[in-house]
Amino acid sequence: QLELVESGGGSVQSGRSLRLSCLVSGYIPDTYSIAWFRQVPGKQREGVAAADADGGLTYADSVKGRFTVSQDNADGTLNLQMNSLKPEDTAMYYCAGGVIFDNDVVLDPAHYSFWGQGTQVTVSS
Repeated sequence: QLELVESGGGSVQSGRSLRLSCLVSGYIPDTYSIAWFRQVPGKQREGVAAADADGGLTYADSVKGRFTVSQDNADGTLNLQMNSLKPEDTAMYYCAGGVIFDNDVVLDPAHYSFWGQGTQVTVSS
């Protein structure tokens, strides 16, 4: 069983930064990927960034150059540094874990089995 707990959300103005953290605990197989997703009410959940089992990082085109994922293996945390935030980044952000064998689907929420409760990010213009 994998447990994920997000923290770090909040409300900021456009252009500012936020750092989200995902504390991962429990049994983590070697094949696991951990990823960040976001969802706006009425829209599908979309992948933001992922760290695969080999440490490779993948980003959605919409956040490339602005968001950075980092792993702290010492405390089992996956961080998401979000810079140059835009109003369209406003969403509930979720951390998820899953077994991913094909990196082409590493940002597909359907392949993730374990989810955190989410943390809200609101960016005002």
